[in-house]
Amino acid sequence: MTGRPRTAIGTYGAVHVRRADRSRYVARTRYRDADGRLREVTATGGSRGAATAELKARLTRRAGYGNSGALGPSSDFGDLAELWLADLEGRDISEGTKGNYRDDLRVHVRPFFEGYTLAEITTGRVETFLTQQAAVSYSRAKHTRTLLNQLFGYALRYDALVRNPVEGTSPLRHPKGTPQALTIGQIAAIRSAAASWRMGPNIPGPKPDGQVRDAIEVLLGTGMRPGEVLAMRPLDIAETKAGMVAHVRGTVVFHKGAGTYRQDRPKTDASIRTICVPEFAAAVLRRRLRVMDESQGEWTIFHNRLGGPLTLHNFRRTFREFLVLAGLADSGITPRWYRRTSATVLARGLGAHVAATHLGHASTAITEGHYIEPDNTVDFGTAAVLERTLRPVSPDVALLTRRVDDEEADLLDLLESDGGDEVA
Repeated sequence: MTGRPRTAIGTYGAVHVRRADRSRYVARTRYRDADGRLREVTATGGSRGAATAELKARLTRRAGYGNSGALGPSSDFGDLAELWLADLEGRDISEGTKGNYRDDLRVHVRPFFEGYTLAEITTGRVETFLTQQAAVSYSRAKHTRTLLNQLFGYALRYDALVRNPVEGTSPLRHPKGTPQALTIGQIAAIRSAAASWRMGPNIPGPKPDGQVRDAIEVLLGTGMRPGEVLAMRPLDIAETKAGMVAHVRGTVVFHKGAGTYRQDRPKTDASIRTICVPEFAAAVLRRRLRVMDESQGEWTIFHNRLGGPLTLHNFRRTFREFLVLAGLADSGITPRWYRRTSATVLARGLGAHVAATHLGHASTAITEGHYIEPDNTVDFGTAAVLERTLRPVSPDVALLTRRVDDEEADLLDLLESDGGDEVA
């Protein structure tokens, strides 16, 4: 059967103009909306040309594709951002990660793209933006590129774009010479500072309880995220014939209005894992566990006077004081460098895949069925490598003095984009 061709979605037919009265003209046409239905669209003006121009302007602003017409090539970037933020709320990721995405969008991405429609955001414009971000820092460019991929991926799913403009942009180059891990000398200096902090005879107030000092040893020995170390409870620790294992089942987070609390799940499903603990970190945990009784089994091992978890704010503040005492105040070192250091040691000693699994970046999570009895699949080789390289006495520095290879650099880049599951 032949006939007049069907009007394509997002297009309109012939424009008809008629005089409504002495000073007003009406232009009208039929527009095929995203749901496939033809609808009449009208506009008025003081002349035939003005009415036609106003009608075409309205048609340009009318969404033609996807999401029931909510997004189209002529949609503002701000419209995409708002819809993506609404979708973000329903995603199964930590609140801290959502907060990081919101902040990056608000502070870095939205100000640059706010004035563009989606059709106007070309690969060249994205390239310009990422070049500006990379001039500030590699990490910022990495984070904003990840965010843009998610935003434009959302637009693609709803047919508002035909391609992702991030594709085709230049690869981000990791700056050479960027410190990737702590040196043995830096580790020793921070250990010494942590042991002597506020311990002098003329220091007023109570002596420190050593919790931050001990927590950074566990950070170094396990490669956990800071929030994961602070969330560990006595029931998460088990002794086996081969050594201590720690079950990662939660993280400490801070949310406005709720304060600091232990979240009963870590950053991702892959972050639920069992970690073998090297002896120098296991000794710290055993000492902490000896001063806790059975009634405190649900408390976090590192806790305040009321039994609640240590706040990440206070943890970082005390750590910065360690750095000042160690002469490293301007080094840029943060607690996350301990995770980076563990990753470096494991990648060089056992391979990047083993390191990624240990750090919670692979789908090798240990199931609940393994929690009661020791899991024989846990590789205690990681503990041996970490013990040999990072122990306080006679460490073997060979792995930390080796040059970074491409596989290790990719792993460390993954950690940089990891963000935190905590809000500072």
